[in-house]
Amino acid sequence: MLTAKGIFKSYGQLQVLKGVDISIGKGEIVSIVGSSGAGKSTLLHILGSLDKADKGQIDLNGQQLGSLKGSKLSAFRNRHIGFVFQFHHLLPEFSALENVCIPGWIAGDKKKEVVIKATELLKTLGLEDRLENKPQQLSGGEQQRVAVARALINSPAIVMADEPTGNLDSANARDLHELFIDLKNKFNQTFLIVTHNEELAKMSDRILVMKDGLMVNG
Repeated sequence: MLTAKGIFKSYGQLQVLKGVDISIGKGEIVSIVGSSGAGKSTLLHILGSLDKADKGQIDLNGQQLGSLKGSKLSAFRNRHIGFVFQFHHLLPEFSALENVCIPGWIAGDKKKEVVIKATELLKTLGLEDRLENKPQQLSGGEQQRVAVARALINSPAIVMADEPTGNLDSANARDLHELFIDLKNKFNQTFLIVTHNEELAKMSDRILVMKDGLMVNG
């Protein structure tokens, strides 16, 4: 599903990634852990094509990311990669349903079909009574579930999550962990998660540990 070899990244004189290799199979939940500054989020952003490596090769779902530029890369990212961040980045002027629909509309899918799929996703995530609510009318846990639905709307090859429980209390964090496992079991969804949450990491299929810009296990 996803393989990356020899990923290097520096910002000025600071070398953040020093030759990282990683491989993830379809339907796996893989967590990356490590201390702050180890390079976890930088790696996730590069694997998700939000940032560019100085050196290395990334293949996702049969596509070499380095061969895509500009609008083609953006279109591939929108179609094949879903993102969930610590801060959900929902658009405040739009309803939960509209927030979930936006990536599907950007992809050019038929508006009505996207609405139907988004509605089903939100129902699956227990938000059938929140479709028309705007983000400020939702709890933190509900907002993060909307963000998960948005990440799933285009049936991505992989969902990449950067500290997805970092802004949630322990009960909502546990619910989100269980949701990821449920989505894996129901849809064979692949997840790559950067987290400091030990409980979430332990519920993953594999834990990869980063230290000083290198993968020290896995």
